[in-house]
Amino acid sequence: MMRRLMMLAACAFALHGGDTAAQVTTTVVDVPTRPGVTQRFLYLAPPHPQKAVILFAGGQGGLRIGDDGRLGGGSGNFLVRSRELFASHGLAVLVVDAPSDRQQPPFLAGFRQTPEHVTDIRAVIAWARRSGLPVWLVGTSRGTQSAAHVAVALAGTDAGPDGLVLTSTILTDRHGRAVPEMALQRLTIPVLVVHHEHDGCRLCPYSAVPQLMDRLAAARTKELISIDGGASRGDPCQAFAYHGYNGIEQQVVARIADWINAH
Repeated sequence: MMRRLMMLAACAFALHGGDTAAQVTTTVVDVPTRPGVTQRFLYLAPPHPQKAVILFAGGQGGLRIGDDGRLGGGSGNFLVRSRELFASHGLAVLVVDAPSDRQQPPFLAGFRQTPEHVTDIRAVIAWARRSGLPVWLVGTSRGTQSAAHVAVALAGTDAGPDGLVLTSTILTDRHGRAVPEMALQRLTIPVLVVHHEHDGCRLCPYSAVPQLMDRLAAARTKELISIDGGASRGDPCQAFAYHGYNGIEQQVVARIADWINAH
C-alpha cells in the first residue's frame, strides 16, 4: 500500500494573490506500481489545493530522492528547482523520480515511452486524485516525452490526466520518438505548450513548434506561450540556458499556473 516515508520541515511561502504566508508541507511518498516496484516522489502540499501537478524532469530523470527528501541529482532542472513556485500558486506538486528498479544509470533513458512507465505514472495519478483533485502532467525537455506518452496512452480513460503542459518540448529526436511523432490526435484534454523563442537546443527548435500545435487539433483547448528574456549559460540543452528559463522562473511558472487554474 501507499505510504509516506518522512515529513520534512514545513516551509513558508506567500500564496499567489495573497499577503499572508501559508505552510506548504513536503513529504516523501512511495506508491507500489508493478510487482516488486515502487514509484517515489516528493509531494508539496499547500493549504486547500484545487489541482495537482505531476512534474517530470528532463535528462535521465534520476533524482534519487532520499528518505529525508534530499535529491541526489537533477536539482537544477527547471521544474525541479521551481517546485516551490508551483506550490506557491496553490497547486499540489508531485515531483517524480525514476522508479525503484531504475535507480542506476541510465535511469529513465530508454524507459520514458514504455508500458512500464505508464503503469508507474498511472499509480501516481491515482494517488494524487485520492482527494478528488484534477491532475495535470507537466514535463520539460525529455520530461515532455514522459508526460505526452503517458497522456496519450491513458487518453479516453478515467485513469488519464485532466490536462497536459509541455515546456521546452522535444521536437526532433534521431534516437527516439519526438513528441510530435506521438499519437497526439488522441488528446482531447487541455494542452499548454511553453517554449522559449531562443531555445538553442538542437532537439527543441522553436521553428518546429507550429508542427506540434497542429498535431494537437483534437485538444479541447490549446495554447502556445512563447517566452523571451532570461539568461543563457552553458550547454544550450541544459537547465541554465534559455532551454531552462534561467532567470525568469517566477514569470514562467506564474503563467503556467494561471493557465492551469483557469482550465
